[in-house]
Amino acid sequence: MSGHSKWATTKHKKAVVDAKRGKLFARLIKNIEVAARTGGGDPAGNPTLFDAIQKAKKNSVPNDNIDRAVKRGSGLEGGGADWQTIMYEGYGPNGVALLIECLTDNRNRAATDVRVALTRNGGSLADPGSVSYMFSRKGVVIVPKAGSLTEDDVLGAVLDAEPEEVNDLGEAFEVISEPTNLIAIRTALQDAGIEYESAESSFVPSVNVPLDEEGARKIFKLIDALEDSDDVQNVFANFDVSDDVMALIDA
Repeated sequence: MSGHSKWATTKHKKAVVDAKRGKLFARLIKNIEVAARTGGGDPAGNPTLFDAIQKAKKNSVPNDNIDRAVKRGSGLEGGGADWQTIMYEGYGPNGVALLIECLTDNRNRAATDVRVALTRNGGSLADPGSVSYMFSRKGVVIVPKAGSLTEDDVLGAVLDAEPEEVNDLGEAFEVISEPTNLIAIRTALQDAGIEYESAESSFVPSVNVPLDEEGARKIFKLIDALEDSDDVQNVFANFDVSDDVMALIDA
């Protein structure tokens, strides 16, 4: 889930240890397969595959699973599915805009899962184009806070790679850039010896909807329901939740 970055960071932290670990592994493996099929099986020449593998490793996906996914995607091993990317648009409670990215081998199943999750949790499907205009494709790199690392350290490391902004998320820093600068940002951090958590293309909203505790709980419940579908890879949303409200929910 992406939208409110602090919530995304919290979700990422919990995902490693919660009961959905298997679903997280499956999503990461699918990303690797698709990246290998699209750009070839050599991570050195396929930055998207490199980032997909790094993300899988950081989430403790076994190396054997990663290797097999690369082989399936690049055609060296049988069993790879014909994954299709589909983007659904919708609205959640309080008018929160949603982009729901699916990676599926069954379009009808994916559409049904998304529609059911939305309608059962106060949301609705929207016509194509009615929500997507509120989002822009961006490169997003998450850098965990470690030791004495500061926002200035991160900014100094990536400055020549033309970041748009560096944000302090509390437990991590977020570097936002044009998608075409994502690899340069990631490489600059590596060259500076700074560990990053993830580097990927994401959809960033231009306007956010502030939510109180009740509204936040409703949208989190909806997003959890969407993410329960094996076909849903990412949910992007334009809500904003204050630190005070997050503290109430975490408690």
